[in-house]
Amino acid sequence: MNQSSGLYKHKARKRFGQNFLHDTHVITSIVSAIAPAQDDHIVEIGPGQGALTAELVPYCQRLDAIELDRDLLTLLLASFSIHKGFHLHNQDALKTDYRELHQGRPLRVVGNLPYNISTPLILKLFEYTDIIADMHFMLQSEVVDRLTAQPHSKAWGRLGIAAQYLCRVERIIDVPPEAFDPAPKVQSAVVKLTPKDSSKIDLEQLGRLQALVKQAFAQRRKTLRNNLKGVVSDAQLEHFGIDPAARAETISLEQWVALSDGIEQF
Repeated sequence: MNQSSGLYKHKARKRFGQNFLHDTHVITSIVSAIAPAQDDHIVEIGPGQGALTAELVPYCQRLDAIELDRDLLTLLLASFSIHKGFHLHNQDALKTDYRELHQGRPLRVVGNLPYNISTPLILKLFEYTDIIADMHFMLQSEVVDRLTAQPHSKAWGRLGIAAQYLCRVERIIDVPPEAFDPAPKVQSAVVKLTPKDSSKIDLEQLGRLQALVKQAFAQRRKTLRNNLKGVVSDAQLEHFGIDPAARAETISLEQWVALSDGIEQF
């Protein structure tokens, strides 16, 4: 979520998936949704030229910015090193150990995620939900559709099931291409993910759930009977009120959780 500086013009790089946000109304809406507080510890992924950083860093205790593009480091340091709580990390967000950033207070993670890494990065961050208070991301609208999807839709699948098992998911605003420079060829949207109480998350059950769902959605057009052959029997599916001839996209989150937990008990 980035904004061009009058003194410095950085050309967006395709290999980093850069699209700099310049629409002040959208930036204001995002900051309003985040509502930074004085004791917050914010982690911003991909600050770019600092449009969102500028609106957050004065109001939080600490802001760790993770930026992969080395050419942006000088600009970010010149703009924000005056703030005692600003810390810049030149590293890949996909390879970052977010526990190393954690200093006791839950992390609030924000970012304009490059479209090519958004799904793997979100799945990686799900591994840290015990130390994350919430996440606000600008994403390709299609990815937000998948995160917020419900059964009986083409968007319902592995990403939405994992997200909704671990978090409360809320679509905040839709963002048109012209809000960015350069303008992407796709629509974007901002989503808020709020992790559920980590003490109530069963990691073993989560592992079973993810493995089961991955197998069930391996070939979306096939029935559960075919995709889960040798893994779950017709009798087991029927025990949980699931038609073996149904497709994976028709099964609710609650049914997936019950099935992944229940098949261990047969």
